[in-house]
Amino acid sequence: VQLQASGGGWVQAGGSLRLSCAASSRIGGIAIRAWYRQAPGKLRELVATITASGTVDYANSVNGRFTISRDVAKNTIYLQMNSLKPEDTAVYYCNWRTVAGSLDYWGQGTLVTVSS
Repeated sequence: VQLQASGGGWVQAGGSLRLSCAASSRIGGIAIRAWYRQAPGKLRELVATITASGTVDYANSVNGRFTISRDVAKNTIYLQMNSLKPEDTAVYYCNWRTVAGSLDYWGQGTLVTVSS
């Protein structure tokens, strides 16, 4: 199973981007789908999560600006990013996993660059 992340790019501050993460096949037992990001010289941080029941959660730094969603039929999750700031510049990774971590899949990362 592979996760394919896409949608990154360059945007000016205040702009928007939508990231996508599609799985190559259906994966049973996945409880959490998430977006992480890693800025240069920093640790990877959790950005947003969506559970199998549809419950969402966000990091404080993106709450109110980013929206995570899913399309079950397309086996895809999205991250709509609005009002982007230069500090949102990072490589964004998608992650699908079970609660216990017995299954843990990562996408290859997509670069988002926000210029001031």
